[in-house]
Amino acid sequence: MSLLRRALLSAPLIASPAFAQTEIRAHPDTVVTATPPPLTSESNNEARLRLWLSPGNNTVVPASEFQDRPGVLSLRDMFEFTPGVFAQPKWGEDSRLSIRGSGIARNFHLRGVRVFQDGIPINQADGSGDLQELDPTSFLRAEVFRGGNGFALGANTLGGAINFVTPTARQQEGQGVTFRLEGGSRGFIRGNTQMGGVFGAWDGWVSGTMLNQDGWRNHSSGSAGRMNSNGAYRWAENAETRVYFTYNAIQQDIPGTVTRNSATQTPRLANPANVQLNYQRNIESYRLGTITAIRPNAETLVELGGSYVQRQLDHPIFQYIDNHTNDFNLFGRVTWDGSLGGFRNRLVAGVNAAWGTNDNRRFVNLSGVRGAQTFASWDTASTTDAYFENSFYVLPELALVAGLSGGQAVRRSENRLNASLSGSGDWGFINPRAGLLWQATSNVQAYANVTWSTEPPTLSDLVALVPLGGFRLLAPQRAITAEIGTRGTVGDFTFDGAYYYSWLKDEIQLFAGQQPGTSFARNADKTVHQGVELAASYVAGRNLFTAQDSMTLRGAYTFSAFNFDNDRLFGNNQLPGVPPHVLRAEARYRHPSGWWVAPNVDWVPEGFYVDNANTRRTDSYTLLGLRAGAELMDGRLGLFAEGRNLLNSRFISSASVTPIALGNPALYEPGIGTTAYAGMLYRF
Repeated sequence: MSLLRRALLSAPLIASPAFAQTEIRAHPDTVVTATPPPLTSESNNEARLRLWLSPGNNTVVPASEFQDRPGVLSLRDMFEFTPGVFAQPKWGEDSRLSIRGSGIARNFHLRGVRVFQDGIPINQADGSGDLQELDPTSFLRAEVFRGGNGFALGANTLGGAINFVTPTARQQEGQGVTFRLEGGSRGFIRGNTQMGGVFGAWDGWVSGTMLNQDGWRNHSSGSAGRMNSNGAYRWAENAETRVYFTYNAIQQDIPGTVTRNSATQTPRLANPANVQLNYQRNIESYRLGTITAIRPNAETLVELGGSYVQRQLDHPIFQYIDNHTNDFNLFGRVTWDGSLGGFRNRLVAGVNAAWGTNDNRRFVNLSGVRGAQTFASWDTASTTDAYFENSFYVLPELALVAGLSGGQAVRRSENRLNASLSGSGDWGFINPRAGLLWQATSNVQAYANVTWSTEPPTLSDLVALVPLGGFRLLAPQRAITAEIGTRGTVGDFTFDGAYYYSWLKDEIQLFAGQQPGTSFARNADKTVHQGVELAASYVAGRNLFTAQDSMTLRGAYTFSAFNFDNDRLFGNNQLPGVPPHVLRAEARYRHPSGWWVAPNVDWVPEGFYVDNANTRRTDSYTLLGLRAGAELMDGRLGLFAEGRNLLNSRFISSASVTPIALGNPALYEPGIGTTAYAGMLYRF
């Protein structure tokens, strides 16, 4: 995604020379290229400056945060030092993702966060999605927009948005050839090759990855082949068109949730039903997208683009699910950073349109083979929105921010076996936003905002309600979120902190069905989400044992308090699915010869409830790990190794939530025991 590069780098509020120099010094991944930089992409440093032009807790996670480690599979590995992002692994490469409590009642797939790769949606048009298609070895960075801070990406949900960005050949990370090879516990092996080059007005980059693993638990083996690529033509000095293409072929066995005793006493065992029926999730997908960036003058950037995604899901579980989806997306955006009445003014405005179809079929599951057909529907969804966010600088250091988004969501399901089980619904929404952005010093910011959000329901939630009364039983989830925070650098100390409070109406939660043991997505009356997000790093020492060595301490803490608000069934109970406290910390010693070592700790001092009734909860846990690596041959050769959960602690990583946990329910995902990985990377 391209942004207003020259305006950002000359902006007095954020990108003053002192501030830019601080960012470059604090983040050594800054891109320096010999060729003209792309119009359709940015360096990590430029992206960080752009995200900090918004009055909210936005974070750039550079690839250096996770690509100097082997065995990175899940979002948890990528965002362990990104507070507010709760991403716990389930099995294979799948994770349960929630930001600020978004979608915590969702036990499968994704809801409540808009996920993109290079601006192309990972979500389907109804907002649902899978995370297995992401390849962490191929990214330049991830951009995290918490809550209502993702206006420009069409993120009108409580959780916000994440955009994963791949390199281009006009950036240092995308030039030349890179080989990467990793291996480790339980048959894990992964290889990746990347190459890129610039040929006059043309440039191109491609990455290919092959992965195979036996899995830590029984019946959790998987394999994947992935390709990510992009190419561009610079058809004028101020205009560029880039095309993206991604292919994924993923096969994954599903070990399933088990009882609490099984999760803690025999954690490697799979659910017997998953083995008997050969539960799997197999995906083949193609993603094609394009973006054209035009800069008519130094103050204005116009971006136009679109994408097409085709996905085939073969998913034998309680039934054999066969989904064939097609999703189309179009967007347009203009960024203007200029002068209005003698005052600096920055405007971002645009439109997004998504339309998708799902040929949704189910069959009897005969141990991973299709039997007789049981269900068939033709599902369609569309979501269209328009938005603007304007920052008016009443003082050179103080901006007043106002924004508005509005749109329409349509969901339809045509049952092809029983027309009476069809349904449809459409909802309109308007979400205002207001905020303040204050540059307290050249290196420190403070901000505040109030943002409205609306989350229309997904098709899978709606279709399940048709026998009970139809789509009308589920309304969109709405919220008002107030947020204050600060971020910056003071000497060797870098910090980022935010507090938020969300008032929710009609939060989409799970409530008991008419039959014992069944549950459906329904609207709670009122709920409250509040939390604290803290991250910091500190260079604790230099020249400790030899000249130019260093010790850096870093940590991330998330506090989450999500509750019903005088609910008629559950009173003020805690919402299930997320622990109240998560703390992660690391101490990294770096030697001037290039090697480094980093012990780390992952501490969850209090477990979380797994049901609305608050009758069952998980336990606290502490995990210890050790990472090490070396950068040799002027950075062309990288070696890295990691040991995880070195004390082989038994813990529950994730769980499926339920209204009331009766008896001894199989709701728990065991955490992974002691594992070790090693790898190498070579560039030329």
